Amino acid sequence: MARYLFKLMACKDEYEVARLHADPAFHAKIAAQFDGEVKLGYHLAPPGLAKKNARGEPLKRRYGPWMLGAFRLLARLKGLRGTALDPFGRTEERRTERALVGEYRACIEELLATLDAPRLALAVEIAAIPEDIRGYGHVKARHLAAARAKWSGLMVQWRTGSPQRAAA
Repeated sequence: MARYLFKLMACKDEYEVARLHADPAFHAKIAAQFDGEVKLGYHLAPPGLAKKNARGEPLKRRYGPWMLGAFRLLARLKGLRGTALDPFGRTEERRTERALVGEYRACIEELLATLDAPRLALAVEIAAIPEDIRGYGHVKARHLAAARAKWSGLMVQWRTGSPQRAAA
């Protein structure tokens, strides 16, 4: 359970993306893989700036090497994360991520309070739901919707006392 709670709490936001791209070790690894001068381009869909496709999903645009300077600046601004000055903290995605941590903790508390041997496998399956939540942005939202549906069904089983696991 701790591993899955950590997965939900780990920051995979714009500041982390910037930190990873601005890391000199990342650039050294890239330079070691190619001969000559390496010119990086970045395909991004910045929140609030990206155009949307017909499904309402953000479209990525290509940004040139100048983006490295923006990444370095953004990486230094990670101290804003979670504060009132965080420009990304008010997005629907970030609010959902914060709420999900609380929902998961409440779920685990409920499982532990009513755990019994016949439903142990079901409890383990419910606790592992965060493993299904992958990706970033609209990809993560799609996986989260599927995980929430699965979670809801498993919690119905839990609350009715059924030891059966969900069909895979």
